[in-house]
Amino acid sequence: MSPPPPRCAVSLPLAPANASATSTGSGGGGVKKAQPHPTAAQVRRLCKQGQLDRARLLLLDALPRPPPTLLYNVVLIAYVARALPDQALRLYALLNHAARPAPRSDHYTYSCALTACARARRLRLGKSVHAHLLRRARALPDTAVLRNSLLNLYASCARRRGGGGGVDVVRKLFDAMPKRNAVSWNTLFGWYVKTGRPQEALELFARMMEDGVRPTPVSFVNVFPAAASDDPSWSFALYGLLLKHGVEYVNDLFVVSSAIATFSELGDVQSAWRVFEHAAKKNTEVWNTMITGYVQNGKFSEAMDLFIWLLGSKEVPLDVVTFLSALTAASQSQDGRLGQQLHGYLIKGMQGTLPVILGNALVVMYSRCGNVQTAFELFDRLPEKDVVSWNTMVTAFVQNDFDLEGLLLVYQMQKSGFAADSVTLTAVLSAASNTGDLQIGKQAHGYLIRHGIEDEGLESYLIDMYAKSGRIEIAQRVFDGYGNVIRDEVTRNAMIAGYTQSGQPEQAILAFRAMLEAGLQPTSVTLASVLPACDPLGGGICAGKQIHCFAVRRCLDSNVFVGTALVDMYSKCGEISPAEHVFASMTEKSTVTYTIMISGLGQHGFGERAVSLFYSMREKGLKPDAVTFLAVISACNYSGLVDEGLALYRSMEACGVAPTPQHHCAVVDLLAKAGRVDEAYEFVEGLGEDGNFVSIWGSLLASCKAQSKQELANLVTERLLRVEKKYGHAGYRVLLSHIFAAESNWSSADSLRKEMRLRKVAGSSWIKVQDAALQNYPKNDHVYSMLHGVDYRRDEII
Repeated sequence: MSPPPPRCAVSLPLAPANASATSTGSGGGGVKKAQPHPTAAQVRRLCKQGQLDRARLLLLDALPRPPPTLLYNVVLIAYVARALPDQALRLYALLNHAARPAPRSDHYTYSCALTACARARRLRLGKSVHAHLLRRARALPDTAVLRNSLLNLYASCARRRGGGGGVDVVRKLFDAMPKRNAVSWNTLFGWYVKTGRPQEALELFARMMEDGVRPTPVSFVNVFPAAASDDPSWSFALYGLLLKHGVEYVNDLFVVSSAIATFSELGDVQSAWRVFEHAAKKNTEVWNTMITGYVQNGKFSEAMDLFIWLLGSKEVPLDVVTFLSALTAASQSQDGRLGQQLHGYLIKGMQGTLPVILGNALVVMYSRCGNVQTAFELFDRLPEKDVVSWNTMVTAFVQNDFDLEGLLLVYQMQKSGFAADSVTLTAVLSAASNTGDLQIGKQAHGYLIRHGIEDEGLESYLIDMYAKSGRIEIAQRVFDGYGNVIRDEVTRNAMIAGYTQSGQPEQAILAFRAMLEAGLQPTSVTLASVLPACDPLGGGICAGKQIHCFAVRRCLDSNVFVGTALVDMYSKCGEISPAEHVFASMTEKSTVTYTIMISGLGQHGFGERAVSLFYSMREKGLKPDAVTFLAVISACNYSGLVDEGLALYRSMEACGVAPTPQHHCAVVDLLAKAGRVDEAYEFVEGLGEDGNFVSIWGSLLASCKAQSKQELANLVTERLLRVEKKYGHAGYRVLLSHIFAAESNWSSADSLRKEMRLRKVAGSSWIKVQDAALQNYPKNDHVYSMLHGVDYRRDEII
């Protein structure tokens, strides 16, 4: 804040016109008469005209003599009323230090100073004013205005310690008030909502009504958010009480916005719309609240309809929040065309440059619609960037699998003078997890520790990064003792997923049980993370069924992620009928759900049902991706449905999916298993450069060997060796050596073996035997002796 200008900088009348200075004495010399204080009328007039700096200068011209308290209060009140708390506090401090003696402050002075401290969030200065107030307590009247200002200071600035520890200063001050009016209660409601105690706020509202205090519109504004966090019936009760208090309350624009926001938070968009529809007047904030409510509840088309209607009606002016809500709707619905139209309107309609917040929203919109290049070009052209802009673009890169670009942008961000914060580090840890780059992950972890960055959820990203980088033991150490880690649901979910992804299913199930023993409630994310551990080599079908029952009891089985994980678990455990039953009972299915069910049917030999399900998926409007096509073509392969598989392969481009080498391999295998090896060879030849993959020619070579197509195998061998030499891959040389040996071409076979010099790691098998059944087996002693006699060694093959 710049210092006040010197008094000589502005020429102001120092006294009324009839009080001009005169000189006395001989020789033209003399002493100036004392100038009177500026009148209250002059100060009030300047304050009313908004010329607060001139009013302050007029007031300060009386120094070092203290100005009258009345004039002092007039200027302080004007600053606070015009939302200029810092200037009010500067004037308060200046007069209390520069004036000798200092002006005498009354309860209005202290009330203004406390209100300014509350609005400027200056708790330390507010405590100083409070201490000065206590020293003069006997000389001041005990008024409700002063006590309410003091209550508002602590309610606005103080923080309640986690877990409710320590003294609740706001409640203590409230209880000490001899008389409480509606303003006192309103402040307390806001404090309890702010500190996450909605039930107590609602109970206090009921107590206020019992005490006979009539609520004001502000009472409803402050207590409505509590209803959104508690029992939904409270929202209807509050709105009914609001109607009972009359039109003045119902048509209050702040109350209308608060009621709409509350019903939207509860997911009751219809009730929110009724409140909106019956409002006599609607300002920009009311419209924004209704549009935002639609967006929050996934009603994107309704939100855009309302936005477009408002755009054409010219009823109220649109502001930044209006466009921000519309861009969020386009972003969440991934409607890139609508987002581009909004962008064009903003360019035409906004005079000058876009606000930074709208530029950031446009970057998010383009990235979520899959147009990362446009998002980056827009980001690069932003005339002004804040840390949110950089974080938005870094996150967009990482979420769209451009992890390296995201990491490079973090480096550029730091070069531009922006320090990485918790959001930046979250993106960096995600990039390290995606790439399995342990070094980058460790650097990010060290940065967190050095800079003392703590944020809820960072521990789970660290655990995920270490687990995906193959260091599950470090992930466990982070889980066991990282700083002041609270082992909440998110952290435990990350640990369970880490065990599952690192191939330790038993540990994943044990971590799930530990979570239950700790009294934490598993979420849909928890179950979706632990169910993959229930495969035949892990927890098994028994553990999977138990988790399924748990999901049914907690009504989590209807979640699309849990349902998909259940279908996958049953399919992998060989229980295809329960998998189909779970799939049929799901009310919501994603592309991944269909893909897993198609894959399961195919692996169990039900190719026709898999193909039928694929076409049913398309009829329901779901777009298959590359994995879906691979699953259904593989299902045709398992069941010998050659023509159906070829037809599906040819339809990929019409669905906007480009074939990959995996799809080509699946088609080759499909043709070869049906005895159409020559046709498979022609198919690969027709791929041109797209067929120059070792996996494709290797699959064809294996088919030639299985079908005893020796002449064709020689052609494929020659082509495979050329591809291997060009791309440096030796994966199929064992098969080649076997083919040469079958032809008695020992020199070529021996040459290949010597080039490879492979070292094979011994395989391992896993069996699980029920203890009770084994104890009753007649020859169990012999079985145990045989198991103990097994020698685990590595076989070396040259």
